[in-house]
Amino acid sequence: MVLTNEDVVDLVAFRHKLHRAPELSRQEVQTARDVRAFLAATRPDQILTGLGGHGIAAIYEGKEPGPTVLVRAELDGLPIQEISDLAYRSGTAGKGHLCGHDGHMAILAGLARVLGRQRPRRGRAVLMFQPAEEDGSGAAAVVADPRFREISPDFAFALHNLPGMPFGHAALVEGPVSCASRGMRIVLDGKTAHASMPETGVSPVAVVAELLPALTALGRGGPLDDGFSMVTITHVKIGEPAFGVAPARAEIWATLRTLTDAGMEDLCVSAEHLVLSAAREKGLSVEISHDDIFAHCENAPEAVAHLRRALDEERVPYDAGNLPMRASEDFGRFGQKAPAAMFFLGAGENHPSLHNPDYDFPDDLIGIGVRVFMRTLRNLLG
Repeated sequence: MVLTNEDVVDLVAFRHKLHRAPELSRQEVQTARDVRAFLAATRPDQILTGLGGHGIAAIYEGKEPGPTVLVRAELDGLPIQEISDLAYRSGTAGKGHLCGHDGHMAILAGLARVLGRQRPRRGRAVLMFQPAEEDGSGAAAVVADPRFREISPDFAFALHNLPGMPFGHAALVEGPVSCASRGMRIVLDGKTAHASMPETGVSPVAVVAELLPALTALGRGGPLDDGFSMVTITHVKIGEPAFGVAPARAEIWATLRTLTDAGMEDLCVSAEHLVLSAAREKGLSVEISHDDIFAHCENAPEAVAHLRRALDEERVPYDAGNLPMRASEDFGRFGQKAPAAMFFLGAGENHPSLHNPDYDFPDDLIGIGVRVFMRTLRNLLG
């Protein structure tokens, strides 16, 4: 169950290779090829490709009947320019593995090495390399793929590295661990006019000025309890850059966030009512759409119990940390199909934060992640 020194060297090199060539959500063509090539050497009993886009599932079967246990990592990088002098820094301008998905893939690659040498005694171990986590579309697409029925996990597990926590220290709780969120795009349309006679047109300016504080006020903030909500304005555009034209069109982008999916339904209703009422009063037409839709991530008690046992047996310290967290994670979609749990693994208290341009996944976390997941698989599957 232990990685060899050669394994560790190979896994770090694999992580660095992935880091050099990040691909964005729904574009992970080469990343998927690289993952498949690494997995092929471990001789899985089955490899499913193209799941929900570019997703890959490697299946390792035991000889006896038993549960199917899925462990998930993410394929995609971010549209952020990496600022680094690392020898393996991103070679693609404007893109970077600045959330650690390269490290998460390396951890599953380590599991593949071990499972390739010794299959589970019973059931099936499924290593799921999921596309498009960063925009919230990947997990939903994977579980909606008809071939996901071939997997039908009985348990699903994942981890995410987390700067700000002591290195190698884990955080794990039952219940919600990350928020539901979605992007709300509001398009307001009126009628242009000469800038000297704005009264002859229908301008969205007053409505935008009204909606920015009103939408933000819908989020009460505060502690992450069942009533938590937050609305963050992320982008505003009004008209065109011209001094002679009073504008007709405006866009507002806002991120809505709640602790649970039920809370998101209520927040969406309130936000849409607010927008429609304000637009109607000023004679504007309005179009509302939603993107980057994340379900909240719920840790099932029975799945958490298996992770706690593995953490104890591998002597990895853990507590509740600062969970739940405001950020979103689309692993919650797997929790809608089977008991699921995600834990968080400290990347260091002074480590650059996720999505920072100078962030890099700590290679020394790879072995810890492999140990915890391998122990979980062995406990469940033998």
